[in-house]
Amino acid sequence: MRTDDNQAAATFPSRARPFPQAADEHAPASAPDPETPDLPGCRPIPLRRQDLPAWEGRFEYWDGATGTAWVCDPPGIGHEQPAERLVELFTHIATARGAPIGCYGTTALERRDERGRREKIFQADKLAYLYPKRARLPEDGGIVVGKHDLPDVLLEVDHTTDVRPWKLGRYESWGFPEVWVEVPGRWSGGRCRGRPPGLTIHVLEGGRYRESRESRAFPGWRARAIHDALNEVELTEWTYVRLKAVGRRLGERDGTNPDDHPFLRSFRDESRAEGKVEGHVEGRSEGLAEGRAKTVRELLRLRGIAVSEAFPANAPGFAEAPEEAVAAAALACESEEDFRARIRGG
Repeated sequence: MRTDDNQAAATFPSRARPFPQAADEHAPASAPDPETPDLPGCRPIPLRRQDLPAWEGRFEYWDGATGTAWVCDPPGIGHEQPAERLVELFTHIATARGAPIGCYGTTALERRDERGRREKIFQADKLAYLYPKRARLPEDGGIVVGKHDLPDVLLEVDHTTDVRPWKLGRYESWGFPEVWVEVPGRWSGGRCRGRPPGLTIHVLEGGRYRESRESRAFPGWRARAIHDALNEVELTEWTYVRLKAVGRRLGERDGTNPDDHPFLRSFRDESRAEGKVEGHVEGRSEGLAEGRAKTVRELLRLRGIAVSEAFPANAPGFAEAPEEAVAAAALACESEEDFRARIRGG
């Protein structure tokens, strides 16, 4: 489910780093569907339709007409960090929002023919659903275009690959509403040439992708800030500020808040319970101190000793003095000042 793109972007300071500039109105050309896919960094291998159920590897694309899969070398840390970090970022946003965000790893994105057979399959690095509880998702198998709900955001990490020449155009033709293409900050000798670090957001409008500096699915979250967060060794304070702001904006739109998040609510309930116990203990202590003061005032009155209105609460050390010391001072003192002196000495 997509959101309107007319909300003002929240602005936050950002660390300077090389980043490809994208104009909001720039529309990347979509490559025609060639007979041989253009997937830099991948190589074709035979993979028949009947062999798909037993296939345990990963591929970028599979074509049923030719029985061919395009595979890449096993991913390294440079590729895996941004994809796995995204799960952590969505968790923080979901907490601030007060509602879950579904985030899924390598999942088959399928087109099927009129007989229901797999025709073409893509595999992305991460998929995100803003409303996983009500989304039509498969109980088993891949997401079938035209049958299941498409993800609100699809992430591709271009570490040794490049989705732009061909794969991005296919996502466009299949109708994926928002695609993030991340080129990690971690350098690798296998990176496609001419790919500086950065994240590019492609939003679907009128059946075509345009580049945007801000996410439409996550209003207020800008491409530069997302890239920074995906590549930080440890999340910085400013990243947490951004995540909280994005989560709050989603919550304001949907009518949810952090108290609606079960995990966070459990901590808040514990804090409230502890606060009640502490308040009860403090109240009881105050009651005991008040009762002690009343007893001392009454004893000195019976002994004919005049005291001020604030006595004995204004006597230094009265609240901390042991019961026996207070009783002894009240029975032996000759005046209010004498009581004070005895409490101090005690």
